Amino acid sequence: MIISTSLNMLGPTIDMIWVGKLGTAAIAGVGVAGMAVMLVNSAMMGLMMGARAMVARFVGAGDDEGGNRVVQQAFVLGAGYSVVVVLTGIFLAEPILTVIGVEADVVAEGAAYMRILFVGVAAMSFRMVAEGAMQASGDAITPMRIMIGTRILHVALAPLLIFGWWIFPRLGVSGAALTNVVSQSLGTSIALWVLFSGRTRLRLTLKNYRLDRGLIGRIVKIGIPASINGMQRSFVNLVMMWFIVPFGTLAVAAHSLMQRVEMMLLMPGVGLGQAAGVLAGQNLGAGQPERAEKSGWMASGLVTAFMVVGSVIIFFWAENIVRVFNTDPGLVVITSTFMRIQIAGFLMLGVALVLTDCLNGVGDTMTPMVASITTMWLVQVPLAYFLPQVGNLGVYGVRWAMVGALAMRAATYIVYFRLGRWKRKTV
Repeated sequence: MIISTSLNMLGPTIDMIWVGKLGTAAIAGVGVAGMAVMLVNSAMMGLMMGARAMVARFVGAGDDEGGNRVVQQAFVLGAGYSVVVVLTGIFLAEPILTVIGVEADVVAEGAAYMRILFVGVAAMSFRMVAEGAMQASGDAITPMRIMIGTRILHVALAPLLIFGWWIFPRLGVSGAALTNVVSQSLGTSIALWVLFSGRTRLRLTLKNYRLDRGLIGRIVKIGIPASINGMQRSFVNLVMMWFIVPFGTLAVAAHSLMQRVEMMLLMPGVGLGQAAGVLAGQNLGAGQPERAEKSGWMASGLVTAFMVVGSVIIFFWAENIVRVFNTDPGLVVITSTFMRIQIAGFLMLGVALVLTDCLNGVGDTMTPMVASITTMWLVQVPLAYFLPQVGNLGVYGVRWAMVGALAMRAATYIVYFRLGRWKRKTV
């Protein structure tokens, strides 16, 4: 799951490495548009969290038929959500970016990227369902193999479409987006074939299929808090960008690059967190709550150790990392400072990531939602507004606000997880 998550999160980073050669407007446009894409993906991932939690419980209890019914209804949810997102991307790409307040050239670059990726959400949603079902049932190997293949295609195709190498047209940022859609669509096709052909632990069939509104309601009941949580986190990121925009395109580009670097460091944390969430859900389904708790603490320790190593590397070589994306001196200075500020947050991020996924994995999605909304809107947003006005902090005050909110969120999860009330959660 670490490999799968890492390769999945590498997509935007690969795009940014190549797009970085097109200039700061392209970097800023793809960065801002990427936040909007993350917003819609977060909503879908949240809804699917309900399905994942229920599949894990059913599999843990030895009820594969129940898991199959959950996956069938999850596809219905995915289809309905995709229609809304595709229409939004077609008609509202420019207005969304204009509202944020970025410059006209950034809007032009970002809208082209966003529109194609929004249309591609149709493939992404079905892939989330299929691979989520495999992982929740305990098969993490098959999704990993699919991800490796599709990411290799992405890496090979991206520069060809972005720069127009060989026989391909030069599409710029649109080429980066199109590469994502093509590779994701291929991955979706393979994942569905595997799931329906029985080459994984949970074989999906449409035998005796019927629309089960009650089961969909249960999935949505669990998934909505996780969806709201993911959406509001992405929306807060857009608000942070809104605070950064007045400091200029260089600052916007630096914030965008920082997010890509942060994604790379988060990869093991997200993968281990999802794995711990599957184990926690399956163990609760099997009546083993203490093993469920042990999964969470062990994964938290592993991720924290990784974050310490990553933080040391960033502290000494931040500028070198930034130059992989772009060598503009001003951009290097701002981004490397952002990265060193974020070190304080990285040291707490592992616990927050893993425990969030554990709670979501057992179906206790309300607690992470409340904790996240509270710390982000009552701590992070106010601090991001006031800190840039304190002393000479300027744009760096926004990053310190993000670190402060993360520290409070991590402490909240630790206390709640130790209380153990999540062990009595039913789905």
